[in-house]
Amino acid sequence: MSSPRILYIEDNPANRMLVQRVLLAEDIEVVEAEDAMIGIDLAMREKPDLILMDLQLPSMDGLTATRHLRAIDSLKDVPIIALTANVMKEDIEKARAAGCNGFIGKPIDIDVLPREIKKHLRSRG
Repeated sequence: MSSPRILYIEDNPANRMLVQRVLLAEDIEVVEAEDAMIGIDLAMREKPDLILMDLQLPSMDGLTATRHLRAIDSLKDVPIIALTANVMKEDIEKARAAGCNGFIGKPIDIDVLPREIKKHLRSRG
């Protein structure tokens, strides 16, 4: 079986590097996008197994990007996990309402991240 492919949409290079390192150690391939528009384009071309979505993005926020992804037929069933420092109950509810399947708070816990991703990949397969 091939390695799962994750699309990580995140404008912070340090966060992208951390996620890349943690997930490569778990044999999970990571494709990166530094903004929402690039992320949406990559998602349509790459057909990832899961999308990690930063909610605080420049030009188009992650909630809007998630709604755009959910409107694309070929991507509507791809799990999207929100990553954000905003972890209030209403933030989680907004993320779910936009179409996110899961939610991981920042700073990123390197033990929680792969566990959450694997949980969502299993539920999809």
